[in-house]
Amino acid sequence: MANENHGSPGEEASLMSHSPGTSNQNQPSSPKPIRLVQDLPDELVQAGWEKCWSKRENRPYYFNRFTNQSLWEMPVLGQHDVISDPLGLNAAPMPVEGGVVETTPESKPRKRRLSEEVQPSGNSVKKAKVSDVPGNTTAQPVPSSPSIPGTPVLKICGITPEDKQQAALLRPTEVYWDLDIQTNAVIQQRAPSEVLPLHPEVELLRSQLMLKLRQHYRELCQQREGIDPPRESFNRWMLERKVVDKGTDPLLPSNCEPVVSPSMFREIMNDIPIRLSRIKFREEAKRLLFKYAEAAKRLIESRSASPDSRKVVKWNVEDTFSWLRRDHSASKEDYMDRLEHLRKQCGPHVSAAAKDSVEGICSKIYHISLEYVKRIREKHLAVLKEHNISAEVEAPEVQDRLVYCYPVRLAIPSPPVPNVEMHVENNVACVRYKGEMVKVSRSYFSKLWLLYRYSCIDDSGCERFLPRVWCLLRRYQMMFGVGLYEGTGLQGALPVHVFEALHKLFGVSFECFASPLNCYFKQYCSAFLDTDGYFGSRGPFLDFFPISGSFEANPPFCEELMDAMVSHFEKLLESSNEPLSFIVFIPEWRDPPTPALTRMEQSKFKRHQLILPAFDHEYRSGSQHICKKEEMYYKAVHNTAVIFLQNNAGFTKWEPTPERLQELVTAYKHSGRTLSSTGSSSSSSSSSTADKDRETGREQSTSRETNAN
Repeated sequence: MANENHGSPGEEASLMSHSPGTSNQNQPSSPKPIRLVQDLPDELVQAGWEKCWSKRENRPYYFNRFTNQSLWEMPVLGQHDVISDPLGLNAAPMPVEGGVVETTPESKPRKRRLSEEVQPSGNSVKKAKVSDVPGNTTAQPVPSSPSIPGTPVLKICGITPEDKQQAALLRPTEVYWDLDIQTNAVIQQRAPSEVLPLHPEVELLRSQLMLKLRQHYRELCQQREGIDPPRESFNRWMLERKVVDKGTDPLLPSNCEPVVSPSMFREIMNDIPIRLSRIKFREEAKRLLFKYAEAAKRLIESRSASPDSRKVVKWNVEDTFSWLRRDHSASKEDYMDRLEHLRKQCGPHVSAAAKDSVEGICSKIYHISLEYVKRIREKHLAVLKEHNISAEVEAPEVQDRLVYCYPVRLAIPSPPVPNVEMHVENNVACVRYKGEMVKVSRSYFSKLWLLYRYSCIDDSGCERFLPRVWCLLRRYQMMFGVGLYEGTGLQGALPVHVFEALHKLFGVSFECFASPLNCYFKQYCSAFLDTDGYFGSRGPFLDFFPISGSFEANPPFCEELMDAMVSHFEKLLESSNEPLSFIVFIPEWRDPPTPALTRMEQSKFKRHQLILPAFDHEYRSGSQHICKKEEMYYKAVHNTAVIFLQNNAGFTKWEPTPERLQELVTAYKHSGRTLSSTGSSSSSSSSSTADKDRETGREQSTSRETNAN
């Protein structure tokens, strides 16, 4: 069997059994420890503890044959469970001299989460028999010790405990996730992926080429059509291309049919001859009408159009100019009616004249991307060859059995990675490689660390943690752009209260569209398996085939991706007789309706549908890992449709009853924005204006088309 980048099944057990513990000293790693004469209390022996000898450290240690836990100090009865509480937050306090138990606020048992106290009502049903997952680290114990949580972890990361500012990185101040929830998603065991393992040098080249590609797109739009590229159109082009792409690069498209992207073509055409923004005042409407008429005339004269098209456009434009000169008392509505009339008369002719040019832009961007992918591939293979790693691997045998879903594994071993620098500025971790810096807040750095410890099994010493964090942050920065609020709408997440309700009421334990940065559960699907697999990702959802489980789906608002999502749902629900449920959150776009929304409303698997009114519910920002606390939540600028797709067994187990639906709607009334602003009573007009500006920016990033109305 080929080596897996995240470890082979045999290696995984060894790594998990002998990975560095959370003691201030190195843990013993001998797979065959020397047994000593047991002088332990009977209670500890019955609990699986043995006293062993470390050849490397030349001192005894204690090993639990049931949990594979290793400790330097004698274990204490009632010690915490390393699976459900790996950091020891609920551990019993350590005894001190004199037999007195030291109780401090930090050592008191903490209250368990609501999700741990109240199990979802559907989970009481007996589950189908599922085999243990080889290499599923979520079910593996993490070696621990009763020492203070955090200090040994810092040593593994190469951060000195003496530096209090850096030590605080692993203690989050704000938590917007629950990584204790175990999955109920069952899949067929699958082979490791043959995607090339990530490397900072390759990721640096990819990011540089991505920035060049964005710049090419901007220049082509300005030079050929005289417009700025439509906001977020490049990001939606990336999403749409990856739905049909069969290429080798995880980010840039290189093998797509058709070559001309429907998404990019549609969005550019919608802005020709000019972009029509929402109008609030009369003078704005008058100015927009004049600009549209002038741009339509200029375009039809500069392109190869038929004589009839030229005649129709010129006549309507001249008629509009005459009306503007003689009617000075027109209202805003009069100007908007005139603009709509002009669009209907000139729009088809203008679009026909611009069609070939816009298709040329789409084709040019795709072929540039294709050339960039070849350069990245050559660089990647050169890095692997330098370290004597073959890109060709033998397909391993996969057992035909059902398992609980586990993080995606790579078949090709990971090459050594260079050093990556990190420093802290105002509770923000700044990770730098060759002068290129990415940032993540202290709380989310801690989250990435926990996900890494749960999911990664090829890096027991965590030497590769920072390089992989840099690659992860750089990948998402390039995917969604570096502009102000750019991409935040495409990565928006549900509020914490809603996730808690979904888990409690409908047994949801898995997100179909998430990332290590915005996920709530530790099990999720994401866009990039090479960067995200180390942090718990199960890979892209369209390549994920669950047999049972309860799922939440809040896809990026790209029409082609949402349509492909519905097709995938239909196939999964049709092919499984086990309980399977998808709760889908998508925008209610009705003018015209999206194919995805129409198909789900007509689906035989639809059990219920809710409509959440615009500005009456919230999303968590897509840039939550770096944004300010007061920017964490924003109001939705469109209605949101919540649709329950379930097969018969899923409906029986997680039925959307009126009581459950009412409790779900109530969860939306808990404003995350209000909670995040606790302790700050300032509500000045300037902050209100800033909120409106942010929501306007996100509105442009999440809406399909911004028409004048």
